[in-house]
Amino acid sequence: MLPHRWTLRPVNDHDAVTRLSYQLNRLPMALARTLVARGIHTFDEAKHYFRDGLPALHDPFLMQDMEAAVERVTKAIDQGERVLVYGDYDVDGTTSTAMMVSFLRAQGLDPAFFVPNRFVHGYGLSEAGIDQAVEAGATLIVALDCGITAHEAALYAKAKGIDLVICDHHTAGETIPEAVAVLDPKRPDCGYPFDGLSGCGVGFKLIQAVLQRQGRDLDEAWPYLDLVAVSTASDIVPLRDENRVLMRAGLERLRQTQRPGLLRLAEQARVDLATASTSSIVFNLGPRINAAGRLDDATLAVDLLIENDSWKAKLLAEELEALNQQRRTLDTDTRTVALAEAERFMAADPKALVLYGADWHPGVIGITASRVAEHFHRPTVLLTSYGETNGHVKGSARSVKGINVYNALHSCADLLERFGGHAFAAGLALDKTHIPELRARLSDAIEGAIQPEQLEPEIELDAPLDLSEVDGHGGKFWRVLQQFGPFGPANRKPIFWGRDLRVVGQPSTCGADRQHLRMRVAQREGGRAMSVIGFGLAERLPDVLQSARRGRPLELAFCVEDNTWNGRTTLQLRAKDVRLGGEATA
Repeated sequence: MLPHRWTLRPVNDHDAVTRLSYQLNRLPMALARTLVARGIHTFDEAKHYFRDGLPALHDPFLMQDMEAAVERVTKAIDQGERVLVYGDYDVDGTTSTAMMVSFLRAQGLDPAFFVPNRFVHGYGLSEAGIDQAVEAGATLIVALDCGITAHEAALYAKAKGIDLVICDHHTAGETIPEAVAVLDPKRPDCGYPFDGLSGCGVGFKLIQAVLQRQGRDLDEAWPYLDLVAVSTASDIVPLRDENRVLMRAGLERLRQTQRPGLLRLAEQARVDLATASTSSIVFNLGPRINAAGRLDDATLAVDLLIENDSWKAKLLAEELEALNQQRRTLDTDTRTVALAEAERFMAADPKALVLYGADWHPGVIGITASRVAEHFHRPTVLLTSYGETNGHVKGSARSVKGINVYNALHSCADLLERFGGHAFAAGLALDKTHIPELRARLSDAIEGAIQPEQLEPEIELDAPLDLSEVDGHGGKFWRVLQQFGPFGPANRKPIFWGRDLRVVGQPSTCGADRQHLRMRVAQREGGRAMSVIGFGLAERLPDVLQSARRGRPLELAFCVEDNTWNGRTTLQLRAKDVRLGGEATA
């Protein structure tokens, strides 16, 4: 595990911390500081943060081209046209497709859908997919989670006499495809107040706008929020502004969902939907939906999500589970090789890692790139020639906090046949002979765009916390802390800084591979001792033992979480890092 920099998130207005604590009925100071560090300085801002509901959603007609999109979709509904919903093969794309198909069915249409096969069609809008629309007799394609750079495909659709409405959230190029409407809050000319929506989120805004234009009750849009929640959590979009509203409402909908596909999927994943969270989506539901597009055909995932028969949904969920098990095996094997390869390159201290494996499965290289990037704290590109011909390779790029891998790839565009994505994730294709030059130029591009410390892993601490403020599972601290959720990018679970801690009892390692750290700590003589679990922190045990033997203070970067054991729920500290002495950087 690489050493981490501990950084205390800055607070410029310390009076705001005291003021918020008082205004929020003597809120513990650590939580008040956490709010201010997140840009929340006033009572009204705190109220919006904790209480914003669906009425706080932005007007969908603020999005560029929404008028044209609504007009065309409404015309299709009124005239009973044949519509083809065109999605992508990841979680965002398949949930988007299922949502739009379900909505159009509810409007009395019989839509077809097409999700490209990763191995046959590649990513995004393609002539093959448009040909499917022609065969289906479609006069309108609604494309979701793709299309913002599909200039040639848009022209092909026009030549075939098919109108095109694009709902995307990826970074736009210098020009916009020629379509009836292109909805993308990242368009340079789009004045929408929030540009962090998922592809499914953009599609939801279209549904919201259609219902609004028809004068219908917007309550008709809310049943689709379970799918929006699965998309938003899985696509790692920022959980702030409108996404926070959608995610909170979407989790509530997911916890009560009657959608057979999600219910059966949760059974396979052993997830209790009644307590579903962003974590259970990211680590349990999302990977199973993704497995279809990674190893087979994502049509299977859409079929599951739109299936109304519980028995059929059970069979589809079992198919997805089998694919997910295959995916996990491939992921483990690929990760082992990729980490060893990355270790070899790290000797030269590159600012980015570009790794190639001829037989790496394209369905898992994105996952593995994320693992390698996290392990070495370097933007990482994994490339494979699996299934490719004529010396071509394709791959996935993943980045780390503060480093825009899309911009770095853009500086190497002359080496690439195609690429697309956003700051933290991208896809690309190139000739195999260009790999060495890409490796050198990508590293140079990143080095020129960042400060050296950005290549050191960092733990951002929200506030120092005295353990006496943690007043138990039913106490005020825990009740308010829960309201900071839902958690995700741009709204991470608060991490606190425990200082002057002493070890109580005998610390140990635990877990099947003894990689985890377990101990109890207290802050002062006679203070309440709390349990600590540190996953993957077994290597910190020597520091902990030194603290215990020599009485040297211990410091802890930790989250507070609940832990249920033998029917009893208590609070525990989940360690992110442990160290002796030292100071966090303010």
